[in-house]
Amino acid sequence: MGKDKLRRFAEIETFSNVLQLDEGKPYKGEWSKSFFKNDNPVVLELACGKGEYTVNLAKLFPEKNFIGIDYKGNRIWRGAKTALEEGVNNVAFIRMQIETLTEFFAPGEVDEIWITFPDPQPQLSREKKRLTSPRFLNMYVEVLKPGGCVNLKTDNDGFYAYTAEKVQELKLVEHISTADLYHSEYADEVLSIKTYYEKKYLQHNKNINYIKFSFR
Repeated sequence: MGKDKLRRFAEIETFSNVLQLDEGKPYKGEWSKSFFKNDNPVVLELACGKGEYTVNLAKLFPEKNFIGIDYKGNRIWRGAKTALEEGVNNVAFIRMQIETLTEFFAPGEVDEIWITFPDPQPQLSREKKRLTSPRFLNMYVEVLKPGGCVNLKTDNDGFYAYTAEKVQELKLVEHISTADLYHSEYADEVLSIKTYYEKKYLQHNKNINYIKFSFR
């Protein structure tokens, strides 16, 4: 492991806005009240990477609480550090496996979910690892409030098509769907937040897919 990674892992242990592994479980059902000390809605970003979306959403919506989730602490370090340095207090990060989501959040505790540029897991044998596979959708519907939405931004056309297919197959409610976000009517201030990876894709003129859906 490189010196930078070791330094970041050591530093992240001191961050007040980061919880590692089982440290987040005691807050299940109490994230707003016990961690954020308010009654505001909770929004998740799954596979948040460097946390750009989490932090920028928190800046736009100070009346909500945002939690970025990723297993790689080296990535979370950047978003957590930015939030601390800029005094963005409605942000937290959890280093955890997304597969354990229901161990950290109670039924109906989450208002909205964002998934931004996840690994598309293109191999058919790895379908269960896709973050919009039925396996994960069953977790989302459990932790989301009735009517709570899932947002997916991806550069991967196949993953977008797969997600749109599951939305139809499972008779979910599709609110927005576009295969070219920045040439559509939907590219508002929220959807125009760009992650590190998205900026790289756009430099190569890659279209960005976006779909928003709910379970009822």
